Amino acid sequence: MATQTPPAKTKKTRRAKKKGMDADTKTLTSIMIGLGAVAFVLVGGVAAFNFFTQPDTPKRPQIAKAKAPDTAKASASSEQGSTTQATLSPLVDDFRAYEGRRSTFNPDLAYEPGEIILADPPTGFEDKIHSAGFRVMEHINLGKLGLTVVRVSTPPGMSVPNAIKKLGVILPGATIDANHQYEESVRNTAKAGDNPRKMAGWDMLSPTCGKGLILGQIDSGVDTNHPALNGQKVLYKAFGKAGRKPGPPDHGTAVASMLVGRAEWGGLLPGAQLFAANMFEINEKGKKVGSSVGLMKAIDWLASRKVHAVNLSIAGSDNRVVRKAFDLAKKANLMLVAAVGNWGRTDKPAYPAAYNHVVAVTATKGSELIYSHANQGKYVDFAAPGVGIYTAQSGGGGKTQSGTSFASPYITAMAAILTKAGKTPTANDLRRTLSKATRDLGKPGKDTVFGYGYVKARPACK
Repeated sequence: MATQTPPAKTKKTRRAKKKGMDADTKTLTSIMIGLGAVAFVLVGGVAAFNFFTQPDTPKRPQIAKAKAPDTAKASASSEQGSTTQATLSPLVDDFRAYEGRRSTFNPDLAYEPGEIILADPPTGFEDKIHSAGFRVMEHINLGKLGLTVVRVSTPPGMSVPNAIKKLGVILPGATIDANHQYEESVRNTAKAGDNPRKMAGWDMLSPTCGKGLILGQIDSGVDTNHPALNGQKVLYKAFGKAGRKPGPPDHGTAVASMLVGRAEWGGLLPGAQLFAANMFEINEKGKKVGSSVGLMKAIDWLASRKVHAVNLSIAGSDNRVVRKAFDLAKKANLMLVAAVGNWGRTDKPAYPAAYNHVVAVTATKGSELIYSHANQGKYVDFAAPGVGIYTAQSGGGGKTQSGTSFASPYITAMAAILTKAGKTPTANDLRRTLSKATRDLGKPGKDTVFGYGYVKARPACK
């Protein structure tokens, strides 16, 4: 995480908008910060985007169907001293139904059995490791990142942790780790919600919003024939092991429809182009898994596509080799936005969100309450809606889901617009800019729950 002093925040914001005009594109871009206005002009763009902060007391999306207690009954209860637990319990139960079950994923124990990975191994390493029982399984050239990764099988009967230690002795100084697995940051919910645009007050945006933008997504498979995505500019590619089937188009379809789905399905930037990478696959036990190797292959692919922002609604462990790949992704000027994860933990950061040059997003219920399963920590940057989101479902139709997975696309959308405008070339630039367009929640200033706060900025496309 960045260590600079967090930008100052204001408690009240004018609703006025200041306009600026680009003669070439005739686009209008502005963002209200505090009591002043800062004009952003998109040069050479095709679409127009207008940023402004919402009022400090916006109309909150409805997140529960439970009716408020009858006024007369409430008054009588108040006169008697307090509202009874029996009155509150149905409301609480109804509210919790939005959140789904907490993830039981253990990032420390989730890795591919019988193999480890190395980054940029030294010349002649194969001869050195062969005599110790290791065998090279795959050479991976991540050309755009400038990184070579090698998958190595462990000696028979040797655990992955012990194999890492032994190989570290044979190849001192080498970057070695397990081929860690990742999970999607999603929980199914029982209650009906609303589409992504309406949940954040973006429903009045143009149905072509996002034209000229290029987004990236690293997730599971995508059903490009779904009504929400049919006809949209989506290029899909799977990155998995030879002999394994790609992961199903479930979670990836939901996130893709949020990013570039048709406006009637709540797509945030329907006019944008999306490069969707599938890092998940079906292993030999029939389980869907996402590996470090798949993640790095996807990052390298997107680095070659000149995307304005990449959405990563995944969570896993800190991996030495992946960390090196993400350091190189930063040098390749990739703007990376990731979900903080749904483990409900304060002691274990989720990666890639916790890497310093990745913008980390948590989820809220409505615009002010934290999603109770969201991870917490110093790495949390921003909050956005993520509970009771109605998303596209593979095969047609949709369903209501919750999780930090569905909060990150809002920040990815804003990041792409600002990056294309040349205003936020780095993650720290994006933090400085968006932190001035947030509503401070939780403890004053940046905190471990909401980060800088709930982002009020939103695009208004012309």
